[in-house]
Amino acid sequence: MGYKLLIINPGSTSTKLAIYEDEKRVFQENYEHSQEEIKRFERIPDQIPFRMEVIHRFLKQAQVHPTEFSAVVGRGGLVFGLQTGGYLVNEDLFYALEHDHLSSPHASNLGGMLGKLFVDSLGIPAYIYDAVTSSELQPVAKVTGFPKIIRQSFCHVLNSRAMAIKYAREKGVPYESLKLLVVHLGGGVSASVHCEGKIIDSLGDDDGQFSPERSGSVPSLQLVQLCYSGDYTREDMKKMVRGKGGMYAHLGTSDCRVIEERIRNGDETARLVFHAQAYQIAKAVGLLSIVLKGETDAIILTGGVAYSKMLTDMVKEYVSFIAPVVIMPGENEMDALAFGGLRILRGKEEAKIYRVPTVQKKQKYGFWRPADWDI
Repeated sequence: MGYKLLIINPGSTSTKLAIYEDEKRVFQENYEHSQEEIKRFERIPDQIPFRMEVIHRFLKQAQVHPTEFSAVVGRGGLVFGLQTGGYLVNEDLFYALEHDHLSSPHASNLGGMLGKLFVDSLGIPAYIYDAVTSSELQPVAKVTGFPKIIRQSFCHVLNSRAMAIKYAREKGVPYESLKLLVVHLGGGVSASVHCEGKIIDSLGDDDGQFSPERSGSVPSLQLVQLCYSGDYTREDMKKMVRGKGGMYAHLGTSDCRVIEERIRNGDETARLVFHAQAYQIAKAVGLLSIVLKGETDAIILTGGVAYSKMLTDMVKEYVSFIAPVVIMPGENEMDALAFGGLRILRGKEEAKIYRVPTVQKKQKYGFWRPADWDI
């Protein structure tokens, strides 16, 4: 039996949409949204009518009717307490995606909400898959030296886990049988420990290595001094940590291609900062290798920046003694969402069910949709 899937991947200023027939991507569009369009909405859920119109336009372009789909798979949002894998978007999960006390406000939260609203009159399931916050952190990995701060996993789960599963398939072994260290190299860099099919520890893009656009972990006392110096607002500091930190802060660009060209032209500052980034990424791999007690099957470097041979060669020089280093470049989010949904539909994985963890009154969700979607 064949399956047709609608994939919804919302970003802060974009909506990526795709249609898959089994593993084949048959139609895809990436709709960019201006800051002016997005700033009209006070809260993330307020964008739903706007994003639904984008989906409607997409289906008209593709000449596909909603009744043709077997399921919808949306990008997973930042809901606290999720595990890796897929979740059916039920009313509880919709509620969690919509409310800030159960999730962190982020455009990715729209993936599940849009999917649920899309399928409500169709009698088909909506799923999210490998949300950013999903993991199976061990209790010992959650403890910090500041009792009010509990470590949670924030890493590029979707692409990292997809590449780990792909690597296992290429090796002809179950993903669950491998012990892997996966590093996603993008505007932010995160590293995760995959053991027996679970992500048991990770270093996010703000608590470890610095990256093209993130400051990473820095000496905390100096950071506190900056915060209270009076020279920076709260928003300034947030941008320095995420968006305008890392290589961008040092070199005025986060484009590795530009930085590599500057290095080839003799820019020693660019060379030092680029090397320092690779050095910190390697230290993150070394730190997380301790979690596996030296039993690492492979180190996977993935993400868009993994196309930089200069960077990956630098990292390999430091970490290849730990385990073989495998380069799997690119950001494969749409495939990862589609293939995850297919595994659920084919019975190879079971979709998890989310329940709101506390007793709360949940209002029935309800948003406008185009009239001709009423099936």
